[in-house]
Amino acid sequence: MKIETALILCAGYGKRVKPLTDITPKPLLKINDLTLLQRCINLIEGLDINHILLNTFYLQDEIKNYIKNNYFKAKISIIEDGDQILDTGGGILNLMNSSSSEDFFIFNPDTLWSKDYLIELEEMESIYFKKKLNNVLMLVDENLSFDKNLKGDFSLHGNLISKNSINNFIYTGCQILNKKSFKNFNVETFSIRNIWNDFIQKNQLYGYESKKKFFHVTNLDVFKKLQDL
Repeated sequence: MKIETALILCAGYGKRVKPLTDITPKPLLKINDLTLLQRCINLIEGLDINHILLNTFYLQDEIKNYIKNNYFKAKISIIEDGDQILDTGGGILNLMNSSSSEDFFIFNPDTLWSKDYLIELEEMESIYFKKKLNNVLMLVDENLSFDKNLKGDFSLHGNLISKNSINNFIYTGCQILNKKSFKNFNVETFSIRNIWNDFIQKNQLYGYESKKKFFHVTNLDVFKKLQDL
């Protein structure tokens, strides 16, 4: 089996990198002449995924014009959050409701995605289907983070995610989720962490450990340092 649809979360305000995001949405900030969004789309296309849905809210016309004025191999559909920003959970559910797919790759473009991740993502997808999971998050040991101030949120034992006194794994901004994970939720403002925490309590949140150096646009200072890579 193979995932046919990917979601990209592009609705946020990008407050940690202001004033750059006063006129430019965070996904359109550039590192070495490539926007964060372009890096993300390139990776998704490398997975042979032909349909991408992305959500918008803040400075949404900028993102719409960017997609309109650039060529992409994949079909890209833009779904607005609506009258209010839906946060990560509500935004994902709103996107899922616009697709007939059941399983989705979901990306946060704040990470500097590259095709170096392709093999890991393909392996993560294989585990997801072989073990008949309904979720799997790509995590990385905090020691591999370019931003040394970024600390872990989770512990990882095999493929099972938990939270304890030694949370040394960072969420990279990529996950696979099944639409059924949202069966008890409506399209409204809520964080995806609500769903993660529910799965953790049931010992049903799963992870895949990336071994790649982790580059993430955490704040303005980190963004400036990433320009020198």
